[in-house]
Amino acid sequence: MNDTKNTSGALVTASLWLVLLVSAAANSIGQFAGMDWTFRMIAGAVSVVCIVLLIIRYVLRRKA
Repeated sequence: MNDTKNTSGALVTASLWLVLLVSAAANSIGQFAGMDWTFRMIAGAVSVVCIVLLIIRYVLRRKA
């Protein structure tokens, strides 16, 4: 049972990192690609949410 929990936790963490990289790239390259301001702000907000979730997961893992 523990192996499944660790595997799903790793999958969530990897997914958060992937979403963070994609949204950060969209945010930083968006101006040069001609993306609308609204889409860049949404990408930035998604990046911030991913960072917060990754920090929370790290802290909870350290306490366990």
